Amino acid sequence: MFEELRPHLVELRKRLFISVLCVIVLFFVSLFFSEHILDLLTSPLKEALPEFSKKVTFVELTEPLFTTMKVSFFAGFILALPVIFWQFWKFVAPGLYEHEKRLVLPFVFFATVMFLLGASFCYFIVVPMAFNFLINFGANIQDLNPLISLGLYVGFFIKLMIAFGLAFELPVLTYFLAKLNLIDDAFLQRHFRVAILLIFIFAALMTPPDVISQFLMAIPLCLLYLLSIMIAKKINPAKPKNTDV
Repeated sequence: MFEELRPHLVELRKRLFISVLCVIVLFFVSLFFSEHILDLLTSPLKEALPEFSKKVTFVELTEPLFTTMKVSFFAGFILALPVIFWQFWKFVAPGLYEHEKRLVLPFVFFATVMFLLGASFCYFIVVPMAFNFLINFGANIQDLNPLISLGLYVGFFIKLMIAFGLAFELPVLTYFLAKLNLIDDAFLQRHFRVAILLIFIFAALMTPPDVISQFLMAIPLCLLYLLSIMIAKKINPAKPKNTDV
C-alpha cells in the first residue's frame, strides 16, 4: 500500500516545496516594504482610535521585530497565492481528464481574485465597522483608555483577513466541484440548513465577540452559498428522478 502511495507523496512534497520556497522568497522581498505594509494594516485601527490615543503600543521588547516578520510573511503568502493555487492544481491534475485539466488557468485566476476580494471586504468594510464599535464602546461609553498591543492586533487582523479570503472561495470551489460532477444544486439545497448553521459557527469563531462583526461575515457567506447553489444549477443541474413504474 505504501508503494502505491509513494508517487503521490513525492509529488505532494514537490508541490509543497515549490509553494513554500515561493512564500519564503516573497517574504524576504516584503521585508523591504514591511514598514509600509504595517502602516497599511494598522491604518483602520488608528482611524478608529480616539484623538487622545492614536498610537499603537507594544508590551514586549521583541514584539515589533516579530510583528514585522509576521506581516512580511503574510504579505509573502498573499503575493504567492497564484503559485500556491497553481501547485495545488498540478497536484490533483494527474487524476483528471484532459478537458478537466484545461480548467487550471480559470481556477488559479478566480481562486486568487476571490481570496483578494474576501480580504478586501474584510479590510474596507468589516474591520472599520467592528473596530469603531468596539473602541467606541470602551473609550466613550465606558470612559476607558485604549492601549492596543501591536502584536496581538496584527495577529488578530491577519487571522480575520485569511478567514474572509478563504470564505470567499466558496463559489470557486462549488464551480469546480460541479464541473467535475462531484456535487449538484440538489446536494447544496439538501444541506442548506446545516450549511447556514456551520456558517454562523464559523463566523462566531473567526470574528470578534460582537454581533456586528459576526453578522458581517455570516451574511455574505450565506449569500455566497445561495450563489453557489445557482452556480451548481447552471454547471451541473440535478437530474430529475425517474418516476416510471
